[in-house]
Amino acid sequence: MSAFPQTIHFIGTNTPRRVEMSVRNLEVEGEIPADVNGAFFRAVPDNAHAPMFDDDIALNHDGMIARFNIEDGAVDFDIKYVETERYLAEKEARRALFGRYRNPFTDDPSVEGKDRTVANTTPVWHAGRLFMTKEDGRGYQVNPHTLDTVGRWDYEGKLKSQTFTAHPRIDPETGEMFFFGYEAGGLCTLDVAYCIADKDGNLVKEQWFDQPYCSTIHDFVITEKYAIWPIFPTLADLDRLKAGGAHWAHNQDLPSYIGIMPRYGDVSEIKWIEGPKGVSVFHEVNAYDDGDLVHIDMCLTDTNAFAFMREAGGIHREQQDIQGALTRWTLDMSKDEPTLEERPIGPPGDLCRVTDADQGRHYNRAWYLSMNPEAKGPPMLGGPVGANFNLLMRIEPGNGRVTAMEVPPGGAISEPAHIPSSEEGHGGWLVMVIDVPNGPPGGNPADYSSELWVVEADAVEKGPVAKVKTGLPLRSQVHGTWVSREKLDNSKVK
Repeated sequence: MSAFPQTIHFIGTNTPRRVEMSVRNLEVEGEIPADVNGAFFRAVPDNAHAPMFDDDIALNHDGMIARFNIEDGAVDFDIKYVETERYLAEKEARRALFGRYRNPFTDDPSVEGKDRTVANTTPVWHAGRLFMTKEDGRGYQVNPHTLDTVGRWDYEGKLKSQTFTAHPRIDPETGEMFFFGYEAGGLCTLDVAYCIADKDGNLVKEQWFDQPYCSTIHDFVITEKYAIWPIFPTLADLDRLKAGGAHWAHNQDLPSYIGIMPRYGDVSEIKWIEGPKGVSVFHEVNAYDDGDLVHIDMCLTDTNAFAFMREAGGIHREQQDIQGALTRWTLDMSKDEPTLEERPIGPPGDLCRVTDADQGRHYNRAWYLSMNPEAKGPPMLGGPVGANFNLLMRIEPGNGRVTAMEVPPGGAISEPAHIPSSEEGHGGWLVMVIDVPNGPPGGNPADYSSELWVVEADAVEKGPVAKVKTGLPLRSQVHGTWVSREKLDNSKVK
């Protein structure tokens, strides 16, 4: 193809921008709190070239690493491509060489055997290093000061898994990073590699086990006692891939599962607990121990939220008809054969966040995104599922209390990151990108301006205390990560 398709994956906030840039001293409206001193890194999919197939999807686009660098109230913005093996091969050829999403059988023969990952999902900071990750390959290390790509990361040759999750979990007290890779042994294998890196970034443990079926395990959770893999029936099939088909197809008739084991234990100790049929989760909020009980909070829907994964499985439902809720699954681990108890604890939504200090522990509040049922006008087009969220919610899971922040009519909101406060008793801050239409809602979907908002974390209903105006229409992010100035100053790569 020589032109970009005009599908939902290439319009609105998914419009290809393909620009690497640095902009200093962005306009700031309001006052940025002194605690907000560091960098907000964002994973941004953006095609460097028109795709090989006109039904390409946003998750298949080249990864860019974006940064809002904030120091003493001044804000600079930078964005660069992650120079993966795939990106460099296509850059040299000046055209797309890799085909359908996670299907190497559709690639140009010249790139057979090359690393296909686009590293476009999550910036991960651990032990002084910044990585860009996507779960179909290993992470790529990035210089946090220049955004230059350092190279693919395999823990100095120690990591055997071919893949690395986009959602590792870092224990706030030990500093250890718990992570995994699925399809760890290759395309469509049942292999899952469970790994632990210590606080200094050394890989200290890697164990492999089989999952019940080859599913997309996008996220997982830890508690102080356990490592937990919720898995859902969106399945890969090698024969389908060889025929040029989709990597993932949702199966509405198969059960979900919870795999749970002692987090420092042996994978032979995993217990598999059956859950409801046909449901789907991409992001867990948190999990924690409550005596013998383990609570797992997640953004659950009654089918897969991605249309291309539903339709590959023969499920044809409109996006607005999908039902869901912030849901708690509870396991009683005192039983020889634990069962799953389920209850809703909040409105539907996704792209959830807890404070770093609450990871794997009892927590009193979280933040996530949803659709405003009282919004004036249609949602802004774009994002991974085709329609952007337009409501930020703060929830107290213990009592269900919800407060919310709206965005301007027709606007969009990306996943927030939390920044702790140095002031005792203050709940900290959230930073997030807001896309604001330049014209009336429902107008030209590519005509908008992106702003970075700073919001008081425990008073989101008050709106932003500061807005950073980019004057640019930024491409949709997937996930983002906040890194403090102190951590940046002590990074391993200078």
